[in-house]
Amino acid sequence: MAERLKGKPVADAIKEELTKKVEALKGRNIVPKLGIVRVGARPDDLFYEGGAKKTCTAVGMESEVFEYPEDIDQAAFEKAITDVGAKKDINGILMFSPLPKHLDERKIRSLIPVAKDVDCLSLGGAAKVFTDDPTGFPPCTPTACMDMIHYYNIPIKGKKCVVVGRSLVVGKPLAMLLLREHGTVTICHSRTENLPEVCKEAEILIAAVGRAKMINADYVKEGQIVIDVGINADPDNPGKYCGDVNYAEVEPIVERISPVPAGVGSVTTSVLCKQTIMACEMQNA
Repeated sequence: MAERLKGKPVADAIKEELTKKVEALKGRNIVPKLGIVRVGARPDDLFYEGGAKKTCTAVGMESEVFEYPEDIDQAAFEKAITDVGAKKDINGILMFSPLPKHLDERKIRSLIPVAKDVDCLSLGGAAKVFTDDPTGFPPCTPTACMDMIHYYNIPIKGKKCVVVGRSLVVGKPLAMLLLREHGTVTICHSRTENLPEVCKEAEILIAAVGRAKMINADYVKEGQIVIDVGINADPDNPGKYCGDVNYAEVEPIVERISPVPAGVGSVTTSVLCKQTIMACEMQNA
């Protein structure tokens, strides 16, 4: 039976450290604050928003939601983003995406100040991550993966790391973070030839492809560490969620594995707060 790499202990440890940092900032009359920008009211956005606000409260920082109607036009939303970015009391900005199709998301992302871009939405933020600039903030999900790896004392240096998924949200930045710590990284995707064989070569296998239960027993071997970033509707259990890994097949084979739910996803809001506090510290250095 594989060791379960649960997210809650990781999140708890992060929140404990953040509480101390917030107390230190409050001693200087500074209160870190997250600005959450939402267009419309998609259920998944509302769910994540609720978790983010709860985590902010838990560590003693503030949050404010800036909600806009789904039919807001480009000019009005550009002004709204610019106004939020200019607010001196807002240290970090989270904008839910994708935006409605009538909005030019690339242009709007560019209006988020890089110093407040705590989920790597802007090209400037991505440039910092991909050039190893420590003042940049990687997306929260790959950062949560790294925090889990560190918490569970999983060595990266020199290890064969396979990332299945090439999105700018998870796969690509995660590869950069692993490279920073001297992992030997292979990025794969659904069109990679002989994908099961490539995955079997990994010492650390990270699934972020967005396909329910795609990684099955054919993709893994004994001794591996498997981290599942996916969150999908479970095709076998209506109303339930599952990862990109077929947990029932993979868990008996590998050495350690993160579950879905209760894995990486439960760490992301703590990372969001962590990066907002880091932004606050830099803005008030």
